[in-house]
Parts: sequence; structure tokens; C-alpha cells
Amino acid sequence: MSTDALETRLRGYQARVQSFLDTVLPTAEIIPQRLHAAQRYAVLSGGKRLRPLLVYCTGEALGIPASTLDAPAAAVELIHSYSLVHDDLPAMDDDDLRRGRPTTHRAFDEATAILAGDALQVLAFSLLARDRAAGVSSAARLKMIQILADASGTEGMAGGQALDLCAVGRSINLEELEAMHRLKTGALIRASVLLAAACAPALTPAEWEALDGYSQDIGLAFQIQDDILDVEGSTLDLGKTIGADAARAKPTYPSVLGLDAAKARARELQRRACDRLVPFSGRAQVLAWLACYVVDRRV
Repeated sequence: MSTDALETRLRGYQARVQSFLDTVLPTAEIIPQRLHAAQRYAVLSGGKRLRPLLVYCTGEALGIPASTLDAPAAAVELIHSYSLVHDDLPAMDDDDLRRGRPTTHRAFDEATAILAGDALQVLAFSLLARDRAAGVSSAARLKMIQILADASGTEGMAGGQALDLCAVGRSINLEELEAMHRLKTGALIRASVLLAAACAPALTPAEWEALDGYSQDIGLAFQIQDDILDVEGSTLDLGKTIGADAARAKPTYPSVLGLDAAKARARELQRRACDRLVPFSGRAQVLAWLACYVVDRRV
């Protein structure tokens, strides 16, 4: 499949999840209007939609129809959006810009942003619980809820954010840094792949392990590239403040490893992720392309 064809496929998936999210989010005309407006502002303002893409593309590799995966794709993006709203708060990273626009607490207010994040989180699990897509058993639905919950809590994203806050102003080693980011960033990326895998009852343990390893490798590679772009990127391209990590004295891959070594580590993880896809042969071409994208991207 050509690069143009792959990019067209991914744009189709991005449009698909955007439309689904627009449908499941309450409109701003429904009480409480301001809270619903803040939710829609936080979720529908763009973004790479990497996590939903991973859900759909893993499903494609496993022969699962996209219609079966709309709810899990939307659910993981709702969790991601809630995490960004809360990460941007003054008590966390205190950011003013997200996706080229004022952060949710700046566009609305801090209290509304907190409530919007809270509501997005529970909406994600409500979607998974209520979804009745064909071909998904009750056991698979329960497994998806568990996967997303584990990735969101203290053994996942929230735990990683807590470690990140504790690391500010401290010197940490590479092992500590990777452990932190496997939780903060990697856990939700891993969940995105496994949500689709949970809908494939014929998946073998070896194939599950291959997808699990792939997801962990690209999750870490994604965070490394984020750290690199915080050094080399631009606010205009990224839609957020550049150099914020250094200004807050937050440990990053370039600060711990050096810029060149950080780039090499990202490439190493990308190659290993692609190698893990061998059991799926050509069916996983789009997943291999995404592994390259996470380290080649400039946004």
C-alpha cells in the first residue's frame, strides 16, 4: 500500500472518530450548557487522534470492522482529552495553550475545566458499557473496560503524572524516566492497541504478546519524540508552548540522555515495534507505518 493510500485511510479513521465523538458528546444547548460547551471544546478541537487510529488500525490488522470499534476508539480519546484538560491546570503543568488555542481552563474557568475532565472520564466508561456493536461479547466488553481503567489509574496514566510531578527539579536516571513515561504516556497508547485486540476472540497468546510489545515500544517512542520536539519544535507547529519542560526543570529524554542519544533510542524502539509485527505479515502494514510516524512527526 502506498504512503498516499495509507494517509487517506488514516484521515478516514480520524474523520470517523470525530463524527462519533460529536454524536456522543452532549450538545452545548443541554443543561448544564457551560459544562457541555467546555467538554466539546476540549475534545473536538483537533489533535492527532493517534489513540483512536491505533484502535482502528489494530482492528484492521485483525479483520475487525471499524463499526465494531467506534466506541472503544472514542472512549480512549475521551480519556486522553480529560487527561490533557487536567494536565494543563495551574496545579499541574499550568499551560495556557493547547492545540493552538487557549487551554480549557483559560477559555472557560478552572472549576469548569475540572468538571469537564471528570465528566469526560465517566463518559468514556459509559460508552464502553452501553455499546452494543455486533460481534463483541459481554466478556470482551468487560475486558475493554478493565483495560481502559488500568491504563487510566495509578498503575497507568494518573500514576505516571504523579511521578512526573514528583520528578520536577530532581535528577533521575534513564530507568526511572522510562518507568514514569511507560505509565504517563505509554499506558494509554498500549490500551488503544489492546482494546481492539480484546475484540478478536481468535487471537492467539503469541499474537496478543506481539501487539502488547508493539504498543509499549511505540508508546515510549512517542514520548521521546514529544521531548525532542519540546527542544526542536515550534509553538506555531505544535500548538503548545515550546520549552515548557526545561522551564519547569522537568526531566526529559534529551536532558537525561542528550538529544542525539534520545533520537537514537526512539529509532531503536520504532524498529523493535515493527519487528514485533512479523506474525501478522502484510496485515499490519498500517501499524508499521504508525510506528514510523510517531518518531518522524514534527507536530
